[in-house]
This record gives sequence, structure tokens and C-alpha cells, in this order.
Amino acid sequence: MPNDNLNRYFVSVNHGLIQEERGESSDYEVLLSSDGLTVLQELLADLASGDEYTFRRALVPYKSADHDDAAEQFDDATIRLFQYLHDHGTDETRLQIEGLNILQKLENTGYQDEGYGTGSPTNK
Repeated sequence: MPNDNLNRYFVSVNHGLIQEERGESSDYEVLLSSDGLTVLQELLADLASGDEYTFRRALVPYKSADHDDAAEQFDDATIRLFQYLHDHGTDETRLQIEGLNILQKLENTGYQDEGYGTGSPTNK
């Protein structure tokens, strides 16, 4: 895809914002086509939806959130969003995301560690 068809956007994941000009809360700069912008908007909406679901789920006191569908959905949405930002980001954005090491952390849950066995009372 030629760069002529790409527009520059600034993204704040925490605020769920996409702006054409850098703002105080704009953490990541990406170059996107109009279709790419639509995908980014959907990814941010998925993350916001997952965040709401996770929050509602957190209020259930008798079930561990550890291996919960809500947490897994939120993690999956987070991975998809940050991977997309990395794939379409400027060099600076890619370096920022790589510096956070967030993609590897989210993919490596540590569930193989002691305490996560099927006999644990806090697991599904």
C-alpha cells in the first residue's frame, strides 16, 4: 500500500482516543488508511467493552478472576490492539511498545508456574 494513502493519527489507549493532531494524552503515532482507521476504532471499542465486562466480573466475590473468561477476553483485546499499533506505528511507536514488553508479557501468562494446577481452588 503506498504511503500516499496513509494518514497520521495519534492514539491514546488509556482514553480510547484517536486524534489527527498530537494531544497531551496521545501515546502512539500510527499511519493508517481509512480502512485501517476503522480497524483501529473497532479494536479500541473491543478493549473498552472488555474493560467494562472485566470490571463487572470483578464484583463477583466467590470466583477467582485468574482463569476467568472476562480477563482472558480483555487480555486478548489488549494484545490485538498493541500488536496493531506496533504493526502500523512509526519507528518511535514500535520502540515504545517494544520497550513496554507488553506483547510478550500478555502472551506469557505464567500459568505453568506452581499454584496454577487444576487442583487449585482458585482456578476454574
